[in-house]
Amino acid sequence: MDIAALEKAQDARAKAFATPLDQYDVADPELFRSDTLWPWFERLRHEDPVHLCRDSRFGPYWSVTKHHDIISVDSNHRVFSSDSEIGGITIQDGRQPREQSSFIALDPPMHDAQRKVIMPMFAPESLKILEPLIRSRAAKILDELPRGETFDFVDRVAIELTSQMLATLFDFPFEDRRILPRCSDLILAAPEPGGIVESEEQRQVELFQILGKFVTLWNERIALPPTHDLVSMLAHGAATRRDTPEGYLGNVILLIVAGSDTTRHSITGGLLALNQHPAQYDKLRADHSLIESMVPEIIRWQSPVAHMRRTAMEDATIGGKHIRKGDKVVMWYVSGNRDEDAIDRPDEFLIDRERPRQHVSFGFGIHRCVGMRLAEMQLRIMWEEILKRLSRIEVVDEPKRMNSNFVKGFEAMSVRIAD
Repeated sequence: MDIAALEKAQDARAKAFATPLDQYDVADPELFRSDTLWPWFERLRHEDPVHLCRDSRFGPYWSVTKHHDIISVDSNHRVFSSDSEIGGITIQDGRQPREQSSFIALDPPMHDAQRKVIMPMFAPESLKILEPLIRSRAAKILDELPRGETFDFVDRVAIELTSQMLATLFDFPFEDRRILPRCSDLILAAPEPGGIVESEEQRQVELFQILGKFVTLWNERIALPPTHDLVSMLAHGAATRRDTPEGYLGNVILLIVAGSDTTRHSITGGLLALNQHPAQYDKLRADHSLIESMVPEIIRWQSPVAHMRRTAMEDATIGGKHIRKGDKVVMWYVSGNRDEDAIDRPDEFLIDRERPRQHVSFGFGIHRCVGMRLAEMQLRIMWEEILKRLSRIEVVDEPKRMNSNFVKGFEAMSVRIAD
């Protein structure tokens, strides 16, 4: 860690431990953009692991920060609801009728029926078919990278691989593939001057244009026999073919965000972690078989989905705290993945960790990420192809992180291929 980074970490720690707990608001997006969130969550885990923030821009909310408490909440959908009509899945209230919601913001039985429609895309036999395609694309992306000059790894590698994958999953026009991760960014990033999106008006105009293309695809696919792509599955699925346009587009947005962000930000975060831990990079270069354990370690370390929210359907107790019916409960995956009581040496990036899947990044219970094996496969293949042809990729500057407390990700990261 260089001097500037060390000073930033020390300042963040001093501020976190000097701030009274009753003034804690760990949902402040600036903590994530500045990468100064860690001591705030560390203190909550130690001193107040189920913490009530009474006043924030998102209203009052409970923070659940311990690994076992997160699993307990995530696995109990009967008490802790994802229902869009009472708030949905993010700390930012997303109240809307169930008929207009994606399946991740539904409870059974509607959730289960809609999720079942798209599950064949992520079945083992589908992944087996996709693997050689992903490998050939990863190889081509890497072979076209510039040598001897600095370039943006997020744009040239992470976004390019995931946009190609999304275009395949939707059978979306390949030449327009870049608008798919752009859609995800429009949904997640807060408007700000010079940011991903500068105004709410710009966001709405761009989203209308992108989602209009999916309306056209629906109309085309529903008039044809079913095919093995996500739009056709939604158009012909027993639980989704009579969806409202808002419900269909809600599921499209969910699949774009989920299909883009876990992989995109984990690819970038993994390279950053290896550069921050050069001994681990050397270990990987000496033993490529460590990719197998490194992939879940990257996903734990990056925690690309920072939180998920639930709403209490009845009075409940978490970690000794009394939660009232209607309360907003936020599971901080970023904190659970650094919990010392569940994970050995959690603040170390260890590519040969004995139990690397001991993380909460994919969630638990009925909402466990349906595409997690595809995400892991893309990471594995990308690193297999990197190690075949590139000795080392060096991060040359501090990455630009997203202004979001929901997806913990990157806008840009400058790198250079070492000789």
